Amino acid sequence: MSGVATVLVANRGEIAVRIARTCRELGLRTVAVHSTADAGSAHAAYADEAICIGPAPARLSYNNIPAIIEAARMSGADLIHPGYGFLSENPDFAEVCEAEGFGFVGPSAAVMAQLADKAVARRTMGAAGLPLLPGSPDAVDGAAVGLEIAGYIGYPVIVKAVSGGGGRGMTVVDGPDAFADAYRRTRAEAAAVFGDDRVFVESYVQAARHVEVQVLCDGYGHGIHLGVRDCSVQRRRQKLVEETPAPGLSAPDAARLALSAVQALTAIGYVGAGTVEFVLDRAGNPSFTEVNCRLQVEHPVTEMVTGVDLVAEQLRIALGDPLRLRQDQIDPRGVSIECRINAEDPERGFVPSPATPAAVEFPGGPFVRVDSGLRAGSPVPAEYDSLLAKIVVWAADRGSAVRRMRRALGETTIVGPGLVTTRDFLLQVLDSPEFVSACHDTSLVESITETTAPRIDSGRS
Repeated sequence: MSGVATVLVANRGEIAVRIARTCRELGLRTVAVHSTADAGSAHAAYADEAICIGPAPARLSYNNIPAIIEAARMSGADLIHPGYGFLSENPDFAEVCEAEGFGFVGPSAAVMAQLADKAVARRTMGAAGLPLLPGSPDAVDGAAVGLEIAGYIGYPVIVKAVSGGGGRGMTVVDGPDAFADAYRRTRAEAAAVFGDDRVFVESYVQAARHVEVQVLCDGYGHGIHLGVRDCSVQRRRQKLVEETPAPGLSAPDAARLALSAVQALTAIGYVGAGTVEFVLDRAGNPSFTEVNCRLQVEHPVTEMVTGVDLVAEQLRIALGDPLRLRQDQIDPRGVSIECRINAEDPERGFVPSPATPAAVEFPGGPFVRVDSGLRAGSPVPAEYDSLLAKIVVWAADRGSAVRRMRRALGETTIVGPGLVTTRDFLLQVLDSPEFVSACHDTSLVESITETTAPRIDSGRS
């Protein structure tokens, strides 16, 4: 890495700190960007240089491409690492970085654009050999067309935004009477959130398991996988608990799925770290859902079982180095689980509860990792994602990993006036018979909240 001295991290919070830590170990200088709301943040303090790029709203700061490019120029950055969220999967941002002479840590703008359009990604990955759910081959032109497609493939179906992500822009439809309204509402949400109202229709898998394959590809046509993660514990189709290896998926089945993901990404010239996501039906049959063209929030569990620093590999690939690792050198061992602690109130439908923590204590002990950008006395801004910390554990087997995670969460304290977190709810998840026996699916969180949460009247929502 002698040719690069400075990496600008175009993100905030725990992922910005996590990226900067690897850069420091590699001897690279780091530049943090921050909004006015994050002036006293941990990620700004940790970096070698910090530059304010705008006021609190993300559109004026962390999603402000000209401001980030200007910060890169001012700081003499060589590489720009987007982290996840914000601009990490924005083809325009990748294209501008390339045009301005900055190395972008991620795939090319052209490949990212191809995969950002979920209807195009379906066709592309299907052509590359991945199994697809029945659905529309393109964006649906009108509710009547969508209704006809839904009737053909059979209910339930899901209406999805072509440019969706993060659990937004998706509506499950159980029957034809509800289709037109679901189509209208999904298009409206897609337009408001993503600036693109196009949607497509796909078969919806009930009682599904959500699994994903971590892939690394270099610029020379080589790719490897680092195993399969399970991310089935979700609220609003956003993940709360992740683990690897995926329980209930046999080693041969996992290997076949992972190999197919590698072959699909190398076939389209993908470069960098990427995640290919699938749903498994009750019989264990996989179907492709999407590709995430970035580092995933749950990447630490893969690092814990493989010993591979994914950020370091991203940086090497971005510099043009070939993969240092062969597939036969990847030898995952044990089990790793990650729990996301969010500033959210599970008893009120996981609504965000931004506040200022008065006390913050994180767990320690053997095989426990904490990724966080949280400090006592630092406000949790309402403008951004509610993630406060990721608690990650490793153990030789799943039962031991679950017990270690219970202990680690029990040692975690994040308290302050008006601040509610998901810590206690995560302990409920770990204690649920479905999770303990690894027979849970994406409905687990809903089933727990239905049996434990108090009824909320409309005046409090």
